[in-house]
Amino acid sequence: MSEQLFGALSISASGMKAQSTRLRVISENLANADTAAATPTEKPYTRKSITFKNELDRAQGVERVEVDKVRQDNKRPYPMKFMPDHPGADANGYVKMPNVDPLVEIMDMREAQRSYEANLGMIDQSRSMISQTIDILRR
Repeated sequence: MSEQLFGALSISASGMKAQSTRLRVISENLANADTAAATPTEKPYTRKSITFKNELDRAQGVERVEVDKVRQDNKRPYPMKFMPDHPGADANGYVKMPNVDPLVEIMDMREAQRSYEANLGMIDQSRSMISQTIDILRR
């Protein structure tokens, strides 16, 4: 039984680490959401996205979640914003803006936060059960 509880701790800890990385990437996207291209030929900040993978922990016999890759999102187009005085403006006065949608990022952030909190709750439950098991064994 203790192996299962320690396995649950390991799974939850890896989930928290993965969601923490996801929150960092989302924060970077939000911080650069208004960073325009410096010149007309330059690309602005490109949104980053994260993918996960399952990793088998052979020592404990459990599958843990790990960060697979942090990639640039080249599928979304760069919106154009009319800013004729900006140094990155083209001949028509438009500047390429990052392909970051703050609303999407905030929704992703809430989801990552909820996942992080769920993993934290599992750690608290596992620790409580381990503590109760130790108390029973002491009697």
